Amino acid sequence: MIKRIFLVALTLVLISSCVSPKIYKDLESKYANLKQANRKLSDENEDLLFDKTKAENELKQLKADYAQVLAQRNKLQGDFDATKANLDALKSSYDALEKNSSASIAANSEKNRELLAQLEAKEQALAEENQRLEKLKQELANRSNRVAELEKVISDKDAAMTALKEAISKALTDFEGKGLTVEQRDGKVYVSMENKLLFSSGSWAVGTEGRRAVQQLGTVLATNPDIAVLIEGHTDNVPYQGSGQIVGNWDLSTKRATAIVTILRENASINAENLTAAGRGEFAPIATNDTPEGRAKNRRIEVILTPKLDELTKLLKEN
Repeated sequence: MIKRIFLVALTLVLISSCVSPKIYKDLESKYANLKQANRKLSDENEDLLFDKTKAENELKQLKADYAQVLAQRNKLQGDFDATKANLDALKSSYDALEKNSSASIAANSEKNRELLAQLEAKEQALAEENQRLEKLKQELANRSNRVAELEKVISDKDAAMTALKEAISKALTDFEGKGLTVEQRDGKVYVSMENKLLFSSGSWAVGTEGRRAVQQLGTVLATNPDIAVLIEGHTDNVPYQGSGQIVGNWDLSTKRATAIVTILRENASINAENLTAAGRGEFAPIATNDTPEGRAKNRRIEVILTPKLDELTKLLKEN
């Protein structure tokens, strides 16, 4: 049986050996572009989280400044009230002394003038603090609105990805227990399909059951045009034993990822610009390669769905 499978695989490899090295170079170029795009998305996500944390810290500082200015304003108000009470008392004394001594009247008049000058200075300081307080309140409101807008956009993106994950899980429910899992983490949705659902050993031709799973996944993706779709092919660490068109595990994983993209592109409602195929070979395992079970988990296709961040980027530039 093993010999027969080997002969079939060898035949498939010999038949497909007419593909030129140009395709391989194109795939290498696409993979490099993918790595750059993936790194850019990761950097943009980190920048957005950094801006959100910075905005929250600025908001916290503005609240502290607001509280400090409010306390200063209250102190000035207290000083103003005390000075005014003192002035009222001195006016009463002035009225009493006016009948007794012109010298006392002159002294009290001078003191009154000093107190009036102090009162005017405190009123001016109080007005300036009130003006500063209003400015800080406006800045605080602007920062609060910006943080709220950022949080809403991020929340909306998370909610959309949760809805997408649920829609995919529902669409692929027939394949549960057949090597297919759907997970949501780090703001992305990961659809993992083991090779036993998709490919024969050493082949990149998708079987009937696997094609049906990919087509049902494509039905969901067609209704979500704002999602970037990265298809990664993975192998175990057992060296590829075929010959001809395939030169190793990395090449095999790339062709398998491209085969999934080809099926998705059969759905005319899917924007081809959203699709990227990449081969990772054996270099991103999710289980040990020391057991047959672990190697089976590592032989897989991962479809990584990422929300486009254009709206967040635009919001940050506007602010």
